[in-house]
Amino acid sequence: MKYVVKLGGAGLEVPALLESCVRAITELVRDGNHVAVVHGGGVQLTRTLKALGKQSEFINGLRVTDAETRDTALMVLAGKVNKSLVAALGALGQPAVGLSGGDGLMFRARRKRTAPDLGFVGEIAASDARWLDAIWQLNGVPVLCSMALGFDGEYYNINADEMAAACAIACNADALVFLTDVPGVKGANGEVLRWLSIDQIAEMAKSAVITGGMLPKLGACREALLNGVKRVRILPAEAAGSLPDLCSSRVAHGTEVMVA
Repeated sequence: MKYVVKLGGAGLEVPALLESCVRAITELVRDGNHVAVVHGGGVQLTRTLKALGKQSEFINGLRVTDAETRDTALMVLAGKVNKSLVAALGALGQPAVGLSGGDGLMFRARRKRTAPDLGFVGEIAASDARWLDAIWQLNGVPVLCSMALGFDGEYYNINADEMAAACAIACNADALVFLTDVPGVKGANGEVLRWLSIDQIAEMAKSAVITGGMLPKLGACREALLNGVKRVRILPAEAAGSLPDLCSSRVAHGTEVMVA
């Protein structure tokens, strides 16, 4: 089976959680699955920008990205965060190859059209999954940061959830899993929803039941499901150990997002 696992937040920051996540990913590979990892790094990027004296601004969960912020994102995400994750997998004996979307022209971006303009924030416009296949054939794990190269030659900052969905669509993944800092999607009563239909997302956004970073995450879930990805689950990073059992047994954690 093909899995795309999106990792971000505390799963990248907290050593014990990172080890648990990469251990689960390694187990998936050793069970004969192909796994691609897409990672964020927003916390690390915000911290680096602050150290450089630059304030971060977000609109509807997306980072406003001028040229300086974009260049810093490329340094942090494609550099330190990406290579640290490759090293964590390597420590368990799992070969991994760190990439940005620009490598091999694997993912091409266009500027995201929004009002107000977000700067160098992009969305995936084209993809080439052959590079993923090549790494998988050598029993490796492709580790992708959320930067992609535009047709104009500029790098664009891509929301990591949207990047994960684009990756899952490109490789026709059986499952897309978001390992997150939250227990799942919460309903109006504050309880975690075990199942969520994509038809419910717009109304929940309109009534502000879902806000901030959950908006692009659920948008990415919807996009993946409507474009052939078979299963999409939002799973707390603390429950990463259940990842290898996700498609073979009942998992009680997180939220399963479904077409209907």
